[in-house]
Amino acid sequence: MPNQAKLLHRAKNHFVNCWQIYLMLLPVLAYYLIFQYGPLYGAQIAFRKFSFTAGITGSRWVGLKYFEDFFSSIYFPRLIRNTLLISMYNLIFGFPVPILLALLFNEVRSRKMQTVVQTCTYLPHFISLVVVCSLIKSFFATNGLLTALLSYVGFPAHNYMLDQSAYRSIYVLSGIWQNAGWDSIVFFAALAAVDPCLYEVAKLDGAGRLRQIWSITLPSIAPTIIIMLIIRVGYIMDLGSEKTLLLYNASTYETGDIIASYVYRKGLEEMNYSYSVAVDLFNSVINFTMIVLVNMISKRVTDTSLF
Repeated sequence: MPNQAKLLHRAKNHFVNCWQIYLMLLPVLAYYLIFQYGPLYGAQIAFRKFSFTAGITGSRWVGLKYFEDFFSSIYFPRLIRNTLLISMYNLIFGFPVPILLALLFNEVRSRKMQTVVQTCTYLPHFISLVVVCSLIKSFFATNGLLTALLSYVGFPAHNYMLDQSAYRSIYVLSGIWQNAGWDSIVFFAALAAVDPCLYEVAKLDGAGRLRQIWSITLPSIAPTIIIMLIIRVGYIMDLGSEKTLLLYNASTYETGDIIASYVYRKGLEEMNYSYSVAVDLFNSVINFTMIVLVNMISKRVTDTSLF
């Protein structure tokens, strides 16, 4: 009891002395409570036949009906396949690129050149997604710039935005171009924390630049890489509907339609709210399970984890 009273007294003094910091924290807490945790109350309509007139609690309880409808739907295999494939392509090809960019930035000795290159790679991130998707459609149209360049190296000149086999490649590559520079900031910051003395010792031992990167740089930023990988895997089923809705069309549904775009069509276009919430809830459960599993594996294998 005396120890508890002492801890409470210290906590009270700390709060009194630092009340300005806690006051600054209130808007952040309010944001998460209102916009992140508050909407969870409405998730129960996934188990009800939602009606605006009856409200959430007044709507009839139907249990797992909408989940069963989704699992037995003809769209279920296609949505799972497309979502997983595009996410895996993003992970396999998109995740290493920011790391490589950060390593390249770290090797540039000219401060001015480093600033110019970094600025050029960051800029696409600040371009509106609507503008980016419009440029993609324009470049890959039948008479588009990139279509013309591809035709010079032997590819057929046609509208690649109507080509099912090209959709995923365009989606993933455009995402890498837009976000790789911005994502490299985290790794570049981790590189700045590497002790320069380690490189000096490696030079005395005769290690070249590649050996220094392999033996010093990568192991030093490995915890950051693992944490970012865990976060990326946690979003493996959450691609977001915006880019898909802006890029895909009836010709590319077979390879481009994902869970997020399906939820949008069912919820907002067909106004089947309970069904769309059930699908989105299933997607969220998969994401949560993935991040917990990957975090657990990482903690056992590398002793590095997100939580």
